[in-house]
Amino acid sequence: MDLQTITYVVVGFTFALYLGIAFWARAGSTSEFYVAGGGVHPVMNGMATAADWMSAASFISMAGLISNMGYGGAVFLMGWTGGYVLLAMLLAPYLRKFGKFTVPEFIGDRYYSKAARSIAVLCLLVASVTYIIGQMTGVGVAFSRFLGVTKEVGIYIGMGIVFAYAVFGGMKGITYTQVAQYIVLILAYTVPAVFISLNLTGNVFPQFGLGADLVGTDVSLLAKLDQVVTELGFSEYTTTSRGSMLNMFFYTVSLMIGTAGLPHVIVRFFTVPKVSDARKSAGWALFFIAILYTTAPAVGAMAKLNLHSAVNAGVNANSDLFAAENSIKADDRPDWMKRWEVTGLLKFDDKNGDGRIQYYNDKTKDQAVLAKAEAAGWKGNELTVNADIIVLANPEIALLPNWVIALVAAGGLAAALSTAAGLLLAISSAISHDLIKGVFKPEISEKSELLAGKLSMAGAVFVAGYLGLNPPGFAAGTVALAFGIAASSLFPAIVMGIFSKKMNSEGAMAGMLAGLSVTLFYVFAHKGILFIKGTEFVDMVGGVDGWFGIEPNAIGTLGAIVNFAVAFAVCKFTAPTPMHIQDLVESIRIPKGAGAATGH
Repeated sequence: MDLQTITYVVVGFTFALYLGIAFWARAGSTSEFYVAGGGVHPVMNGMATAADWMSAASFISMAGLISNMGYGGAVFLMGWTGGYVLLAMLLAPYLRKFGKFTVPEFIGDRYYSKAARSIAVLCLLVASVTYIIGQMTGVGVAFSRFLGVTKEVGIYIGMGIVFAYAVFGGMKGITYTQVAQYIVLILAYTVPAVFISLNLTGNVFPQFGLGADLVGTDVSLLAKLDQVVTELGFSEYTTTSRGSMLNMFFYTVSLMIGTAGLPHVIVRFFTVPKVSDARKSAGWALFFIAILYTTAPAVGAMAKLNLHSAVNAGVNANSDLFAAENSIKADDRPDWMKRWEVTGLLKFDDKNGDGRIQYYNDKTKDQAVLAKAEAAGWKGNELTVNADIIVLANPEIALLPNWVIALVAAGGLAAALSTAAGLLLAISSAISHDLIKGVFKPEISEKSELLAGKLSMAGAVFVAGYLGLNPPGFAAGTVALAFGIAASSLFPAIVMGIFSKKMNSEGAMAGMLAGLSVTLFYVFAHKGILFIKGTEFVDMVGGVDGWFGIEPNAIGTLGAIVNFAVAFAVCKFTAPTPMHIQDLVESIRIPKGAGAATGH
């Protein structure tokens, strides 16, 4: 059976599975629509949380970023994983004890203000809509390559699938669908990694294969990779950092606290019966997440070595990588390259007309590398590889069986669709439960609210599809901005709501608006878009290098600092928090009877 047919069969089977589960577990009440009735088993919830959290960014992009950046890509591993631990230990049990459906509902009740609830909805919508752009883009990439359709058609198909199981199933349908999606995506991620690790190092565990010697040599995989990339003018794989130390710190913290503030992940802890179950499901989710996250560094490194091996024959023989015979003829390029060229994510441009592919860093400051390239008659790098194809193309580069390639296609789609569904539910809940019921029409019936939730979900699907087809310039190609927005707006409000019983509504609202404004201003200014265009606006934030070399995607940390500072400053000069709210916060955070033995 050819690759295209196998892909249709595998992907079609997974889609039928998702739709079947959603029909079986469709929501019949607002409780089932928003929090799956609050009766999900901790292990099942752990799997669903892992699928919800491990988006297209984790499955498709993260290993590609690590592959391109080397050591610098560790910022994503540390940030996203550390953020989940922060959420599980610091926030989830207390939010579950509070017993509400959504994050804006918690903020509205904790800060005794409909205005605070509305501001939280605004922050949630900005973060979730920005995040969902990346998911729809991932759906388009996977469909366009593996199902032979355009990116646009792929997004339309993805919209239809999500619409079918999210609108009718709500959180109940999404939860059990995400359990199936986790199984699909984790198999799709680990099976190729095992094959490739065996081929390169003879080690069945990719995590250990990363540090092992290549088969038949006494040279480690990482040492060989460092040798190859530095000879071709790229930075050394094992020592490259992402900008300055300050930027690395800000980026990591932004991803961490942004993860802990993502509403679609937080709401998963409202779906279990008890507070103790929230803690258990957090532990299970961390275990399920760790399987992929400990595999990703190996996938990134092995994919990069395989890519160079496919283009530069000298990688496998210790010969001059700039010798003409060691660059592949364009006419002999493998089929996988031709297939990915159709998507536009891999491009070949024969700049010197020699009919061969030269893949090196022509922007390097290493004059020795440039001199070798010039002596060999090279006129610049001729191969452009988008980081988003590394995981999806990895099995093809490694010449693995067709069924493995088809499985990876299904896994990429599962990762994107699972997170898209969670985000859409968060958006839908914010509109129907927090705005319509919580602010504008408190007397709405349960039946009408459920209908409003489904209509809001349908509307969110179409908006997500439109943004996937026409991504705005400030957010295209990244989900890190969504983490920065959540970090600067929602995370501080949640933390202060749990751990500071004296924080009042005025302080929380001012903090959220200030943090969100600083983050968006920096991003827009850095991109030179919106109100003022040109170099003057960019100069307002320190030019192209930004303030102190901080990237736009790392500015969420500064936004969070501003949020905390403004909130406490405003709180100090406004009316104190009502005593019944202070008692409520203390009852959430401190168990009944705590300190009774000592009298404190």
